[in-house]
Amino acid sequence: MSYNTLVSVADLAARLDDPDWVVCDCRHDLANYETGRSAYAQSHIPGARFLHVDEDLSGPKTGLNGRHPLPHPITLTLRLGALGIDNTKQIVAYDASGGSYAARLWWMLRWVGHGRVAVLDGGWEAWLGARHPVTAELPSTKATTFNPSLQPDRATDSRYIAKMLGKGEICILDARSPDRFRGDNETLDPVAGHIPGAVNRFFRLNLDQHGRFKNASELKREFVAVIGDRPPARVIHQCGSGVTACHNLLAMEIAGLPGSILYPGSWSEWCSDPARPVAKEK
Repeated sequence: MSYNTLVSVADLAARLDDPDWVVCDCRHDLANYETGRSAYAQSHIPGARFLHVDEDLSGPKTGLNGRHPLPHPITLTLRLGALGIDNTKQIVAYDASGGSYAARLWWMLRWVGHGRVAVLDGGWEAWLGARHPVTAELPSTKATTFNPSLQPDRATDSRYIAKMLGKGEICILDARSPDRFRGDNETLDPVAGHIPGAVNRFFRLNLDQHGRFKNASELKREFVAVIGDRPPARVIHQCGSGVTACHNLLAMEIAGLPGSILYPGSWSEWCSDPARPVAKEK
């Protein structure tokens, strides 16, 4: 059986010793670069490999391409291969933030053509809550080769966004918190506001009170209320830097609305050019 959106704690625990399954720890904190690595060193799911959001799931920054630009796909797949991940593996990604960082790895693996990837529903907290084993021991890995099959239609760029502004043909879905979307409380980027015409869908709305994803029917109802009758291929996800936007994209897949698109540069790239328009709400 292949998992391509979510996997439960119970299902992962049952396959923890399966050599065809690889667990990836994506814990991170935007305000503290070393939080995830430190947490991993102290305790993690047995066998988990650590992937750093800035070092492994992002590429070099130029000041004009956002806070978490995509790495070159070959750079990503070389790193995956070094961790013992090849095209045959079932990947399970987890974090301690409701899946917001794990979803970035989920999307990136699909971007390079790997469909057998899922996010651990409930993440680190759910694993601990179920009293499954943890360890500080580093996994023994054997380097292998991951062959990418790039899916360029899964992402778009600022030029396309600018060309489509005001035409009503696309729905730009902003995953940031409502205050940042309005331009009231911007703490991460130098300019406050949002892309004109964008609508807000805070990524945390995808989760229930237990920190797990809502069921498919509930998610579908909520997303359709925002995107209307537009097909998913006309929905473009963005956030501050292309990380939590992946959470909305994953939620749409769970809801049975596959095929939406990521704008990886997101607000941090968009606002880096003063010639691009900015909207705010009072």
